[in-house]
Amino acid sequence: MMPFSIYSYAEFKHERPLSFFADYKQEGRLVRKIIEKVRKHGDEALFDYTLRLDQVELKELAVSDEEYTEAIKKVDPEVMAALRQAGKNIKQFHLRQMREDWWNTGEGWLVGQRIVPLRSTGIYIPGGTAAYPSSVLMTVIPAKVAGVKDIFICTPPRHDGSVDPLVLAAACDNGVTAVFKIGGAQAIAAMAYGTETVPAVDKIVGPGNIYVTLAKKEVFGRVGIDMLAGPSEIVIVADESAEPDYVAADLLSQAEHDPLSRPILITDSSKLAGSVVEELTKQMEDLPRRDIAARSLYQQGAIIRVDNIDQAWDVVNDIAPEHLELIIPEGWNFLDKIYNVGAIFIGPHTPEPLGDYWAGSSHVLPTGSAARYTSALGVSDFLKQIHVLCYSNQALSKAAPQVAALARTEGLEAHARAVLIRRRENEKAAKN
Repeated sequence: MMPFSIYSYAEFKHERPLSFFADYKQEGRLVRKIIEKVRKHGDEALFDYTLRLDQVELKELAVSDEEYTEAIKKVDPEVMAALRQAGKNIKQFHLRQMREDWWNTGEGWLVGQRIVPLRSTGIYIPGGTAAYPSSVLMTVIPAKVAGVKDIFICTPPRHDGSVDPLVLAAACDNGVTAVFKIGGAQAIAAMAYGTETVPAVDKIVGPGNIYVTLAKKEVFGRVGIDMLAGPSEIVIVADESAEPDYVAADLLSQAEHDPLSRPILITDSSKLAGSVVEELTKQMEDLPRRDIAARSLYQQGAIIRVDNIDQAWDVVNDIAPEHLELIIPEGWNFLDKIYNVGAIFIGPHTPEPLGDYWAGSSHVLPTGSAARYTSALGVSDFLKQIHVLCYSNQALSKAAPQVAALARTEGLEAHARAVLIRRRENEKAAKN
């Protein structure tokens, strides 16, 4: 069986065969029910849902100091060293994103902007059967760089009621305020509304499954959220010069995430396309997550044949993928043609997992074509811009007639009077 749907450039443009969204009405109803129960019953609902949905009976929701200590002891020193070096890389990358206050002044007036961190943030880290310490680093570190005081993590417990030692070690090493053993929509509800144990936060970030994503959508407005994350995506633009085994390996690196992950190859070479299909079959034979990867390839994967590489950018910008790899000569020369993408990986020796774990750029990226209007998670997600204005009597008097004229064109007489009344007071003072 061919592990891809194959489209020509014309077919893709005409049929738009790739589906990016699904309808989750039933899941949405369940999520709303969970949120409402957590709002009403707090910790009691969290214990109940953890037992019912995760089959774990907890005695405490919060991770204890002893659990942190034991977790760090269990982590391989080499892995801990790798986590710390990755953390340094991530911090250095995000320090460049910091913004500063600025002020603009004139005769009797001042306007400017203050940059202020959020007071608190909640971070969701997927867990249960797998551990994602890299997601701890990718979410906690930019929040710390921004200056967020209180950072709380919710993550599903393992079957024995514990949290994976790698996740706890990464959290402890990076100054997280507290970690709670809560997963799913109930965790999002707890961080949005607060319970007896879990504080309500100002913003919730981090990846999760469809229930987590739908819950974030439901609580948006009560709290801020980073994005509505969907299944992972990778688009690879490659020509005949690309190594087929590299391309296949990189497609599989995303296909193994989830059956709904979208691995897509865009190429102008029939020879490369055929060789990549052969390599995929070969490399999947001993892949531990073979079944997941195979379903992703068969159901979501695609090869899009273009007449030339210049056609590829139109397709890329239509798809607006989470990850884009350029395995073509002089990939740098095409950056100005690409404007809808989460992250770009240039050259045959820059595979996507470098961004997941090591290089320092964020791996919390927009999916489902959201790269058309939003960006990777970063320091700015944890900062607010507060505008500041200060006018003297004289500066207001000078501006007042024009401000009043603009207000009256919009039918807002009280706006006009609010500036003119001060001008009259200034005129009286000048006569006296």
